[in-house]
Amino acid sequence: MGQQLTAAKTKLNGVYCITSERFSDERGFFSRWFCAETLKPLMGEAVIRQINHSVNLLKGVTRGLHFQYPPAAEYKLVRCIKGKVYDVVVDLRHGSPTLNKHIGVELDAESNNMLLIPPGCAHGFQALEDDSQLLYLHTADYQPQYEGGCRVDDPALKINWPLSIILLSERDANFPLLGHSFDGIML
Repeated sequence: MGQQLTAAKTKLNGVYCITSERFSDERGFFSRWFCAETLKPLMGEAVIRQINHSVNLLKGVTRGLHFQYPPAAEYKLVRCIKGKVYDVVVDLRHGSPTLNKHIGVELDAESNNMLLIPPGCAHGFQALEDDSQLLYLHTADYQPQYEGGCRVDDPALKINWPLSIILLSERDANFPLLGHSFDGIML
C-alpha cells in the first residue's frame, strides 16, 4: 500500500504535520493512524503510553495551553476524529530559536492529518464545529505534579483564535502569563 504516513516540517523545530494516506473503494476507506517504525526517526525511542479522547460539544470551546515538565515531558500525536479544530503548538523549549513562537493548524476528520508535538511545547485548540473530537497519543503517563500551562490569551504569544473563546476551564483561565523573564523549559 505504499507510504502511509507523510511528515511535513513546520516552522517549529520538531513539530510535524503528519498526513495519513487514505485508500478508498466502494466499501469505504482505510488509513493508518500510527506506525512506530515510520515515526521512529521523529520520536526516537519514545513509546506511546496513553491514548485520550477529547469531546468538545460547542464551537468556540478552547482548551490549553498544556504541557508536562520533565521528567514527565512527552511527545503528543493529536488527531481530529470528528468535526474541525484550530490546533496550536507553542515552543517553550529553553534555548530554542523559536521560543514563545507558535503555529496554528486546522485539523479535521476529512483531511486525515495530525500534529506531532515534541516535549517542551505547549498544546491547545479551539473547536471550529460543534461536537469536535480529538484523539491524543502520549508518550508519558499523566502526572499532575508535572503539569504546566500558559494562557490561551497571553499577549506575549499573540495567538489569533478564529472564534471567540467560550467555556474556558477555570484551570486554563488561571495559568500564568509567560512574562518578559520567561526563558523556557529546561528539558
